[in-house]
Amino acid sequence: MNLERWLGVTAVLAGLLALVLYARLRALQRTVLREQVRQLEQARAQERAQLDALVRQRTVQLTELTHHLQTAREDERSRLARNLHDDLGALLTSAKLDAARIRPRLAGAPPEALERLAHLVEMLNGAIALGRRIIEDLRPSTLNNLGLAATLEILAREFAERSGVEVHCTLAHAPLAAASELVVYRLVQEAVTNISKYAAASHVWFDMAQRGGQVEVLVRDDGVGFDSAMQRGSAYGLVGMRYRVEAVHGTLEVLSAPGQGTVLRVRLPGLSAASYAA
Repeated sequence: MNLERWLGVTAVLAGLLALVLYARLRALQRTVLREQVRQLEQARAQERAQLDALVRQRTVQLTELTHHLQTAREDERSRLARNLHDDLGALLTSAKLDAARIRPRLAGAPPEALERLAHLVEMLNGAIALGRRIIEDLRPSTLNNLGLAATLEILAREFAERSGVEVHCTLAHAPLAAASELVVYRLVQEAVTNISKYAAASHVWFDMAQRGGQVEVLVRDDGVGFDSAMQRGSAYGLVGMRYRVEAVHGTLEVLSAPGQGTVLRVRLPGLSAASYAA
């Protein structure tokens, strides 16, 4: 009887021991599994952090490259504008003066010769006017002489005359760095080109104002618009705009929807009164 009881107790103890060992084993497995999951999540977090850092690095490099290319392009445009003004402009003006000197000597010449001379002077005047327009497109002199607001008003007026679109301007004086002014001018210039090509707009609004320490420039149209969430064939132009704006520490926001027109909003750091005066 004692032997049977002892065997029974032993069996119970063996069962309890097996249960404890099984529980310890399960707990150990859960601990190992949690550690593996933690290590995996840590590895994924490190990988994400590395990828984020790489993306930020590449974005900074791309922005710097965009700024470098933009500066190089503007320098080349300035060089071409100077060459056109100094060389071609001087040549055409000299030719026009020579034609003016010839006219008195043709007093007794046949009418056909006088007509040809008048036609030559007209062509020279047209070439001089064309050269001035090309020079202004390459490097707008009004930007240095009159300021950004007046330059944008001229751009808007010429666009209205050329396209027949009704243009509304609210352009307040807003001091910006020279590089930022040039970026704004090029951006508005490209926006006008895009409106002419794609928008089919009846009205366009140009606004510029200083709000706090920032300057906000807005170009809005009532054209066909587009789905800004979808990639378009002309999207690379918007990408280029964005990088040019970011290169001067600004931001570009594009809002559009089919049938709702398009809004381009640029925010740039403004200059303080002291910095602008200096």
